[in-house]
Amino acid sequence: MERSHLGRMADRGRPTRRGVLRTGGLLLGALGAPALLSACGTNAAADGAGNVLRVSQPGDPKTLDPQKQGDMVSMNVLINMFDTLTTRGHDNQLHPRLAVSWTATDARTWRFALRPGVTFHNGEACDARAVAFSIERLLDPATKSPIVELRYVKGVTVVDRLTVDVHTTVHDPILPAKLSLFGGVVLPPRHLAEAGDAAFAEHPVGTGPFTFVNWQRDHELRMRAYSGHWNGRPSVDGLVFSPAPNASSSLAALQSGGVDLVAGLTPDAAQQLDGYSGVTLDGYTGIRTSYLSLNTLERGPLQDRRVRQALNHAIDVPLLIKAVLGGKATETPALVPRGAFGFDPTVKPFTRSLETARTLLAEAGHPHGFATTLTASNVDSNVAEALSGLLARAGVRARVNLLDPGTYAARLTSDNRGALGPIYLAASTVWTMDGQSIVQSNVRSDRRQSRWHSKEADRLIDIEELSESPEKRKRAFSDLQRLMRREAPFVFLYQLDNIFARNDRPRWTPGSAGVLAMESAEVSC
Repeated sequence: MERSHLGRMADRGRPTRRGVLRTGGLLLGALGAPALLSACGTNAAADGAGNVLRVSQPGDPKTLDPQKQGDMVSMNVLINMFDTLTTRGHDNQLHPRLAVSWTATDARTWRFALRPGVTFHNGEACDARAVAFSIERLLDPATKSPIVELRYVKGVTVVDRLTVDVHTTVHDPILPAKLSLFGGVVLPPRHLAEAGDAAFAEHPVGTGPFTFVNWQRDHELRMRAYSGHWNGRPSVDGLVFSPAPNASSSLAALQSGGVDLVAGLTPDAAQQLDGYSGVTLDGYTGIRTSYLSLNTLERGPLQDRRVRQALNHAIDVPLLIKAVLGGKATETPALVPRGAFGFDPTVKPFTRSLETARTLLAEAGHPHGFATTLTASNVDSNVAEALSGLLARAGVRARVNLLDPGTYAARLTSDNRGALGPIYLAASTVWTMDGQSIVQSNVRSDRRQSRWHSKEADRLIDIEELSESPEKRKRAFSDLQRLMRREAPFVFLYQLDNIFARNDRPRWTPGSAGVLAMESAEVSC
């Protein structure tokens, strides 16, 4: 019965296959068709671009100021207009971008040699002064940036026109990786000073492969290829991003020719699109890692290690992946995902055993289970309900509390560690491809999202965060994962595949982080 229950949850909301979806009596397949013809058609030519790639994702950017946002939806757009100092290639290795090389000159200094001849879209030079300005602006409290990756950076020194030294309070072994996305965007200092923050956010100027054209919020954001880009002009003439908040709008846009590529699909949404004519689903191994965070700091059953272990034994993650996620995920044994530095393949997942779970609960004084609350964003409602069902089999009655994404995010990042209740479902993108990214905020005792205090965990985190030796870092990660496996401060779940829906026009391959950097994309007319 449990399997059929999970299967029904995966089928919830599946449309009837008729080529278009109908919602509330409206023919969604017809929406926007006059304004969003095929990108090689008449409208594209009118835009001055013969081959436009149109991409949709679940929402709009929060802002076009790259240092005043910290979410992947915004960054997916901005990474096309701005360059970063380093970048992750399709091989998931770190590669040069605006910086051609980097080295740690001492324990608290990273030196970056910059690419010569790079200019911003307005002609302003992108040099060491621009890099120093950008990092210092990010660190300035007046910027109110939510980006925290550069927490150890204390300043920047311009060595010469194409060389900068980044100074840290302690050794930061993955600083170059942190400069590959959110922390590494470079802005034009002269233009920003003249335009001001507000005007800059309305018409951003970067060094990226595409230049900003216009933005109609909740409709579309247009860019055009930058012929003066240091890496050459992109293959596509234009790039358009539009929001598609659900599977219905994604299918309508794909079938009307308004969109070529749909990104950010949940497995549930992908299942709703599967099988329609003209729609191809592509899945790539991803790095975004989901888990249940358990509040061990407040009085209750979760303070007992046996209870936390019982929850891990009770939740059949392989069944969850198969029945609810359509097989589009990979089980993670101890928070750090496969593909990230620090993952230890010798650490194995919990065995899935209701008997073991019930025995541990009884030993902890809960022979009949207990009641609790599981909080999640309503985007993850199917997974949350399925998790509640799996826990119920062991006697843990977890009432699901669903929040809108905005409320959920605000509570997640608040200073109140109990704002999301005893158990909450969360995920981390791990875009640095280093285990530090998922561990840093969730585990160490002094971090905002930590709900488990362990002196041994803190010691191991200090080693992996600060050591100059990759081998010492790797050993610390291994010991930390074994400690977490034993203490179970989380229920370890899975890393999601990156799922895309497309028509037959685009050719593009993402990296594991699924960042929508479309410079290498091509389209066929």
